[in-house]
Amino acid sequence: MKTAIRTLRASSREFSRVSTLACSGMLIALSVILSFFTIQLSDVLKIGFSFIPLAMGGMLFGPAVGGVMGVVGDILGYFVKPSGPFFPGFTLNALITGAIYGFFFYRRPVTLRRCVLASLTVVIVINLLLNPLWLSILYGHAFIALVSVRIIKNIVMFPINTALLYASLRLLERAGIRSRLSARA
Repeated sequence: MKTAIRTLRASSREFSRVSTLACSGMLIALSVILSFFTIQLSDVLKIGFSFIPLAMGGMLFGPAVGGVMGVVGDILGYFVKPSGPFFPGFTLNALITGAIYGFFFYRRPVTLRRCVLASLTVVIVINLLLNPLWLSILYGHAFIALVSVRIIKNIVMFPINTALLYASLRLLERAGIRSRLSARA
C-alpha cells in the first residue's frame, strides 16, 4: 500500500513538467484518433485499440497522469465522435484503466509477465465487471448476459491486446523515451 501511495505522489509531481503536459496531450490526441477505428460489433460490444496511448502515458508518467489522460481522452473522444449517450461510468473506467497501466509500468521495466498481469487486470476489472455493469444500467440489459458475451470477446482479444501492449511499450522503452523525458526535468 505504501508503494502505491509513493507511486501516486511521484506521478502527481509529473504534472508540474511541461514535457509531461505536451507528451500527454499528444498521446490523448492519438488515443482519440485510434478510437475512430473502433470496430462496433453491436451497441454493447466493440473492439478498439485506443488503450495503447493510454498505457504509454501510464508507463511514462504514472497512475495519476495516466488516469487524467483517460478522463480527458474519454470526454474529448465523446465530443469528437459520440457513440451512444454520455455516461460517467465509462469515464471512470478510463480513469481506472490509465491508473492500472501507471501502477504496473511507471518506473518499472516492461516485461511480458507485467503486460499479461496489466492486461488481465483491465480485462477483469473493466471489461468483465464495470463495463457490463454500466451497460446494464444504461440499456437495461441483464448483467449476466452482457458478461457472457464479453467473456468470449475477451478470450479472443486478450492475447492480441497483450501482444500489442508488450510490443508498443517495449518499443517505447528501447527508444529511450522515458529517460529522455526524465533528463529534461
